[in-house]
Amino acid sequence: MSVRLGINPLTWTNDDMPSLGGNTPLEVCLSEGRQAGFSGFELGHKFPRDPEVLGPILDKHGLSLVSGWYSSELLTRSAEEEIEALKPHLHLLKSLGATAMVFCEVTHCIHGQRETPLSHSPRMSKEGWKTLIPRLNQVADYCLEQGVQIAYHHHLGTVIETPAEIERLMAETKPSVGLLLDSGHLVGAGGDPVAAQQQYADRIVHVHCKDIRREVLEDVRNRDLSFLDGVLNGMFTVPGDGYIDYVPLFRGLRESGYEGWMVVEAEQDPAVAHPLTYARLGHDNLKRFCTEAGLQVTE
Repeated sequence: MSVRLGINPLTWTNDDMPSLGGNTPLEVCLSEGRQAGFSGFELGHKFPRDPEVLGPILDKHGLSLVSGWYSSELLTRSAEEEIEALKPHLHLLKSLGATAMVFCEVTHCIHGQRETPLSHSPRMSKEGWKTLIPRLNQVADYCLEQGVQIAYHHHLGTVIETPAEIERLMAETKPSVGLLLDSGHLVGAGGDPVAAQQQYADRIVHVHCKDIRREVLEDVRNRDLSFLDGVLNGMFTVPGDGYIDYVPLFRGLRESGYEGWMVVEAEQDPAVAHPLTYARLGHDNLKRFCTEAGLQVTE
């Protein structure tokens, strides 16, 4: 099986806390990401959203558009309203060859609130589930008809965070709703990436490789800290710099026939974690883990 290695600009400049790397130009992110060895980037808040503008910028660096985050509000607006809201984003992804949309329901989310601890993550009500599922199915069907599949991002601080919530989401949605498997968010929520890969092998359409520093995660939970405090304290890092074992996970992806992007998405304070150093470390470790798992990497 063949995969490609991509990176998210969070290594350089943070979307949830724009002050982190706020002065770093997009040009630096792209040039250093390519220098580190990556062949694609996900979107960030500094990326132009016109495909005719962004396309030549990426081409200049020899980079592909991997995907891009979309904030859904399906608990508070209809599927038709959501489809209208996402059309510009969908157009951008489709125009530049991305086939997966990072999709997350953000109603009541707290991951961008530094004063709110992760223990206060929102939970879905019975009515919430009844509202979300049919709307999500309708939006996912529409996107797939346009050639881009939703990759639902389970995320700390949102309504779909825990292994039980992921399980229910996958059980009740149609196959058009793909899953983004994020190793760091899953471990942070008490899950097992290898078990999740085996359970949802036929639904995984995108992979985020975020490692966890165990002692910082334990401190965040013990002191009831927020997601952003966890980021600032170094809870996340690139693959191979934490305690997640990636080779069994990648071996499972190979056995299930996964062919897509492996994306380093590991937000840290760039003033503490030098972006190019960690980008290189993440790329080299990711490539080595893929090789050990029998996954061929396409540049």
